[in-house]
Amino acid sequence: MVKETKRVVKVGANIGSFLAKIATKNLLGISSSDKNAKELFEILGGLKGPIMKVAQILATIPDAIPKEYSEYLTKLQAEAPSMGWLFVKRRMKTELGNNWNDNFIEFEKVATKAASLGQVHKSILKMNKEIVACKLQYPDMEAAIKADLKQLKIITNIYKKIDNTIDTNEIFEELKERLIEEVDYKNEIKNINIYKNIFNKSKKIKIPFPIKKLSTQKLITMSWLEGESLSNFYSSNLKIRNEIASNLFKAWYLPFYQFGIIHGDPHPGNYTVNKNGKILNLLDFGCVRIFNPNFIEAVIKLYKALKNNNIELAEEAYRGWGFKNINKDLIDALNIWAGYLYAPLLDNRIRRIQDHETSNYGKELLGKVRKEIKKFGGIKPPREFVLVDRAAVGLGSVFMHLKAELNWHLIFEDLIKDFSKKKLLSRQSEALKILKK
Repeated sequence: MVKETKRVVKVGANIGSFLAKIATKNLLGISSSDKNAKELFEILGGLKGPIMKVAQILATIPDAIPKEYSEYLTKLQAEAPSMGWLFVKRRMKTELGNNWNDNFIEFEKVATKAASLGQVHKSILKMNKEIVACKLQYPDMEAAIKADLKQLKIITNIYKKIDNTIDTNEIFEELKERLIEEVDYKNEIKNINIYKNIFNKSKKIKIPFPIKKLSTQKLITMSWLEGESLSNFYSSNLKIRNEIASNLFKAWYLPFYQFGIIHGDPHPGNYTVNKNGKILNLLDFGCVRIFNPNFIEAVIKLYKALKNNNIELAEEAYRGWGFKNINKDLIDALNIWAGYLYAPLLDNRIRRIQDHETSNYGKELLGKVRKEIKKFGGIKPPREFVLVDRAAVGLGSVFMHLKAELNWHLIFEDLIKDFSKKKLLSRQSEALKILKK
């Protein structure tokens, strides 16, 4: 409880001070956006935890925040400030014992990557000279998550009194559950193994191999996958960019549509690409969700409903997700947004992920949908939407940065061509056997 209180005070003081400074500068007519953005980067990098993760998500959405802020916050995905060597030694000693260093020929003192909940150190094992990644969790992350969630809950409750169009209770509970899972590295190891089973025959999507005896609840030691940052390929030729985009699409959506499993954190810091762009490395598996086959079936039903302009099938889909008081007018309102999200999948031609250069069009549509929904007294979206939407938005922004031009319709149709709840349940049960070990 003491740690939670300290976290609340720390976050409130740092963010509050920053916002007050921005407000003062605006009142005085002083413009220093780049300096402000850099300061926010340093504040969030120091705070770590869920607050930093929210900033990472915002940074991936084109036009969601000013360009200066987006550029700095994007660095949080792979270049966040890391904890020092003293922290690393203490953590490694706690997790593997006093003689932890005897397991390694080399252990790099400076983190290769620092993220919202932990950092990675490149190392070489003594037993087989294999290059590995040691992922160390930051101190007191459980307390940080509890504290940040409490503050988020307060914010959402205040907002609800202003605008109750979208009931966020289920969304909040989903975020809470997933974040608690994310600080349990033993759970993440199980997720890694699930994905290894799914992609064990793939030559284009690679998953690291966890080393169980050198892993704990707060440390994962896993094989090192060599690759480059995605941003290094933004200026590559179209063929390479398209191949990367295709691999990304399959890496996220093959598990979803064929196994009912999704990786819920597709920000660019969670994957790398090999030198010629042909292989995609997935690196982080803290945020993985397993879905009931009924939910996946409803996703496909809505796709077919929009494709064939079938109101009855759309109603089945929305009811399958748990929407209440469904009628034609509400379906029409929800279909406006659904039509926007499904548009690339419905369009049987080679195209970019969205035809509009900015996200303003999407924002305008969302505003229109909210206005219509408000007429019906608001809605309660199912909690499962959180990670599905997060994946869609995150990947969509990556595809926009890559300027990929693909027939998304054909790729999607190939993924769902033999869909049935029975087949999905069978595949899912087989893939999840690893959880019982």
